[in-house]
Amino acid sequence: MEVTENNLQTLVGYLQHTLSPDPAVRRPAEKFLESVEANQNYPVLLLTLVDKADVDMTIRVAGAVTFKNYVKRNWRIVDDVNKIHDSDRETIKQLIVSLMLRSPEQIQRQLSDAVSIIGREDFPEKWPNLIQEMVSHFQSGDFHAINGVLHTAHSLFKRYRYEFKSQQLWIEIKFVLDNFAKPLTDLFVATMQLAETHSTNVNALKVIFSSLVLITKIFYSLNFQDIPEFFEDNIKIWMNYFLQLLTIDNELLRTGEDEEAGLLEDLKSQISENIGLYAQKYAEEFAEFLPGFVTAVWSLLTTVGQQVKYDLLVSNAIHFLSSVADRPNSKHLFEASDVLSSICEKVIIPNMEFRDCDEELFEDNPEEYIRRDIEGSDMDTRRRAACDLVKALARHFEANITQIFSNYVNAMLQNYAKDPNTHWKSKDAAIYLVTSMTIKGQTARHGTTQTNQLVDVTDFFNGQILPTLQSANVDEFPCFGAIAIRLIQLNSLKNLT
Repeated sequence: MEVTENNLQTLVGYLQHTLSPDPAVRRPAEKFLESVEANQNYPVLLLTLVDKADVDMTIRVAGAVTFKNYVKRNWRIVDDVNKIHDSDRETIKQLIVSLMLRSPEQIQRQLSDAVSIIGREDFPEKWPNLIQEMVSHFQSGDFHAINGVLHTAHSLFKRYRYEFKSQQLWIEIKFVLDNFAKPLTDLFVATMQLAETHSTNVNALKVIFSSLVLITKIFYSLNFQDIPEFFEDNIKIWMNYFLQLLTIDNELLRTGEDEEAGLLEDLKSQISENIGLYAQKYAEEFAEFLPGFVTAVWSLLTTVGQQVKYDLLVSNAIHFLSSVADRPNSKHLFEASDVLSSICEKVIIPNMEFRDCDEELFEDNPEEYIRRDIEGSDMDTRRRAACDLVKALARHFEANITQIFSNYVNAMLQNYAKDPNTHWKSKDAAIYLVTSMTIKGQTARHGTTQTNQLVDVTDFFNGQILPTLQSANVDEFPCFGAIAIRLIQLNSLKNLT
């Protein structure tokens, strides 16, 4: 299958037919394209078509999607069966990066995914120049190309977060760090300077902050397995800018959306995850920056709203505080009674409260809501993060938090008693706070394995939950029943059998 004008026109026709809503037209075209996949030059023909500016954009995008799926199905060699000619493999690797970076965004995303698929199989042994080719575009000033590189790098390196440690993995990560860590850091510094220069240009800021989001995601992947020497040596550059970004608030980047997070939320959320990683795994190297970040995260948590778009940011920020509170060498930051009171009042309770969106989720699928709560699979929710923070504080300050938090529980129950129909969410939050204080350790298999002996759970259940379950109006507040199920399922009420 030679790369000729006739073959390109034939390919255009078949790709056009694959977009047809009529199965009688679409399926034969799809089957034909699959039948010629083994032909030499077929993938090169696809890439040539994708690169032709005079071809309709929908056809070019269809070609890019077809190419990505072709790579996904055929690139991996299984049982020594090579479905792609070696010459085509080499040609693809020579063409695809530059083609990806000069293509429109709709095509760029598809080709970026294809590069990531190929990279998982061939990088670095069979594609050693991939990193050098990508980073060569960092100094181009073309943020369309730069963001294409960053998107591809993020997709390529993300697996370092969950891969098991092995010699092969260390060799690959070292290769990446040797060739990518410094260019990434230089790009980070340059991008931060551009953010300041263009602070009043909304269009430029959107592109710049898209880059910053990807840079911070890549930082997390490259630092997950162990702290690299390069990042340890340059920790001040990264942490000082992280702190600056965590506290930035440019009104040009604010969105009117309640549901979908914007660039600022995405960036601050990823930075919260990054500093949480350092607080948990690299405490010694992170120690000098810790107080500043605790202050910044505290300020952030007390100023963001209850909208869904902030949920992941709030969850990651609270998990950062949990990581700090859990470590003996940083517990002093939380030990004062007024600090614990403030944390309970301004961070924990507001994020345990049942919001309108939670109520909608519960009403739509109560079984799924209860299952996620019981199994602990709601890891990214505000409630779960607040619950984990209570547990972290309880490891060092059990008596203090039991006394202080119990005062808030009583206040919420009194508020509920004044007008149950209006303030039922106060009781819901109070119950959740009590369960969080009670359960010190648990596993998915055995439920609660360790409890706070300072909390009289039996008395609380008999006084606050059982009467509600026995009430003729129990169906008015079904979430109370759901929480009761949680308590019983977690085996925390051993005496109530």
